[in-house]
Amino acid sequence: MLGPTASGKSALALGLAQRYDGEIINCDSTAAYRGFDIGTDKVPEDARRAIPHHLIDIADPTEVYTAAQFAHDAAHVIRDIHARGKMPILVGGTGFYYRALTRGLFPGPGADEALRARLNRIADARGVECLHRILQRVDLDSASRIMQRDRKRIVRALEVYYTTGRTLTSHFDETASPIADCEVVAIALRLPPALTAERVARRVDEQFSRGIVDEVRGLLARGVPREARPFGGLVYRQVMEMLAGLRGEGETRALIVQENRRYARRQLIWFRKEPNLMWFDGPGERDDTRQHVEDALEARGVRRRGDVR
Repeated sequence: MLGPTASGKSALALGLAQRYDGEIINCDSTAAYRGFDIGTDKVPEDARRAIPHHLIDIADPTEVYTAAQFAHDAAHVIRDIHARGKMPILVGGTGFYYRALTRGLFPGPGADEALRARLNRIADARGVECLHRILQRVDLDSASRIMQRDRKRIVRALEVYYTTGRTLTSHFDETASPIADCEVVAIALRLPPALTAERVARRVDEQFSRGIVDEVRGLLARGVPREARPFGGLVYRQVMEMLAGLRGEGETRALIVQENRRYARRQLIWFRKEPNLMWFDGPGERDDTRQHVEDALEARGVRRRGDVR
């Protein structure tokens, strides 16, 4: 179950899990980290007790939980769920994690410290956005999925390109999936831009009312370093900047909405390049999305709970 932020993936996945005796596997990179709850809109604890959820809260904030580790862990969970006669349902919007699982990752060249140092000097002198523009010229696919200020991943993508003479994307195309023997029924949701904007704005208001600022303060008070990887994610990065005095709450809320809308567009671009996705319009005024998805699953031979054939 893929799609951009605020497209209704989690609610639809819960309904499908009940209908098909399924268990849910998280495919959101920040939700893997313990303590980062409100900004990732994690499914509430009571819902997780009713429907088993996997790969949520599995990493400490100081760890670097990679796409390669996710692919390994998710493949293990999928096989375990299958062995128990249940249906695994992968849910999230981190396209790189999905691709790592369904198409594999290549190990990559070792670090070139001299090249990394040069790239980091460029970022220090001219801004990390300059590196992102360079990446757009040499590997547009990678640039479309890597955020403009994600220095570490931008540097790595450029390092691979200048070291091997080939883009990160081209290397990925030659790898093998750890679940190549499994049938994948890939469902993706989309929303009109206006509805995405409305849902994102409502979600940001809810995050602030639920206490996202206090959550960030609490994480810092517990000793989570400011440079911890999950603090670089959407919502958390902007709240950190607000607490540092960069802007007020009203401006921060507006910026989070804006960045989420941009992120949703990048997610759509990414997922449109994935093969074999079945696209559905997300929930709107008439929420018949679930019925359409169930009809499509039925056509693929997926059994509902209690079906006898």
